[in-house]
Amino acid sequence: MSLALIVQSSEVVELALELLTPFTKVELEKKAKDKNRKQIGILGGNFNPVHNAHLVVADQVRQQLCLDKVLLMPEYEPPHLDKKDTIDEKHRLKMLELAIEGVDGLGIETIELERKGVSYTYDTMKLLIEKNPDVDYYFIIGADMVDYLPKWYKVDELIKMVQFVGVQRPKYKAGTSYPVIWVDVPMMDISSSLIRHHFENGCRPNFLMPEAVIDYIEKEGLYRGL
Repeated sequence: MSLALIVQSSEVVELALELLTPFTKVELEKKAKDKNRKQIGILGGNFNPVHNAHLVVADQVRQQLCLDKVLLMPEYEPPHLDKKDTIDEKHRLKMLELAIEGVDGLGIETIELERKGVSYTYDTMKLLIEKNPDVDYYFIIGADMVDYLPKWYKVDELIKMVQFVGVQRPKYKAGTSYPVIWVDVPMMDISSSLIRHHFENGCRPNFLMPEAVIDYIEKEGLYRGL
């Protein structure tokens, strides 16, 4: 087989894979939005603590999808984490408030803190939709979490209630059988566990999280002796 044929065959296979991979790129999702309905993004998490990568994801999704607002939604008791590893919700909420102070387009949704108990996304979104019937919700998750969607509680019902948004590194292509809008976001290699490790070792995590949040953590003596 000639080199030209090999290259051509390779391109055909690649094209076939492109067509067979069920993913939706954000640039293809420019459908007209109902002006009578609000478009709200939800970024859930433990936020233990909140850091700059959380804020970049929330802000970039809001801008790229032209959402009215993105709400950061702290969990009360995440179903996948040991509760003893999570600090009191009053501190996590206060840090979120400090992190987004003065930032346009970002807000906080406290429904899971108010409900208490284990935070299942299906239950939360069902309540939010009942409470705000004039809102279209966009639920934001990382590319790594997309692979776990089949294991989510009542996910087949959840996908009918919200639009999932997957955030990924630029030029990284992921696929899923679920309807997910993909948004390229410049990913920052920052994690809450990394931040906690910094504080545990007496290292101030400058430029990794908002200064006001760092000051609050030091004032309250959080994440010491973990």
